[in-house]
Amino acid sequence: MKRDFHGKDFLMQEPHGRPEFETPKEQPTQEERTASLQNVGQLALPKQDNDIFILTIIGQIEGHLVLPPQNKTTKYEHVIPQLVAVEQNPQVKGVLLILNTVGGDVEAGLAIAEMVSTLSKPTVSLVLGGGHSIGVPISVSCDYSIISPTATMTIHPIRLTGQVIGIFQFFEYLDKMQERVIEFVSKHSHVSREKFKELMFNTNQLGRDIGTVLIGQEAVEVGLIDAVGGLSDAVSKLRSLIREKETNERH
Repeated sequence: MKRDFHGKDFLMQEPHGRPEFETPKEQPTQEERTASLQNVGQLALPKQDNDIFILTIIGQIEGHLVLPPQNKTTKYEHVIPQLVAVEQNPQVKGVLLILNTVGGDVEAGLAIAEMVSTLSKPTVSLVLGGGHSIGVPISVSCDYSIISPTATMTIHPIRLTGQVIGIFQFFEYLDKMQERVIEFVSKHSHVSREKFKELMFNTNQLGRDIGTVLIGQEAVEVGLIDAVGGLSDAVSKLRSLIREKETNERH
């Protein structure tokens, strides 16, 4: 801002007439990117130079209760608005979902899984490190799922923390919640209800608990995950699904 000899404020103009301090708005500034990363753990939605949106599910999935600050968490109230934005953004052609999670809140995880499964755009999930517990429904919610050779997936019944009321109605409610998980996984993968329940209530693998740990290829063999692979495989498959969708829309 400058002042003329009459004391009035005016803008210093560049030769082409634009104020010298004006920044083009086609791309987010570095400050905007940093603020977005700090606030929601995710960079801004991709611009025209990138048509794939990358969504990461890491640490523990945080639900209605705030977890301690030392926990690495994925907050569902951050993820859901991003998915809504992706659905409405015509520049985004597909979604790559990357998971390394120990699980977390059942209802929050199912909410994320339902949102992903109802996107109109192609989706591919990649399990790296681990896709445990409620991370399993999120892993299978995509159109195609891939797991790295060393990644693991733990399948077990729903666990509760805190005080438990030992009455029939409470356990009936718990059983219904567990059925929601079983129904979703069997609907969005190639594993049957009976096989998934067998894995869930297995007593032979976990010493102090019941359940099953699947490593890489084992998750594919039971029909839970579609293929074993890595990042390049996931991106290549997503590109293929995007091309297939665009071809079908033209016809």
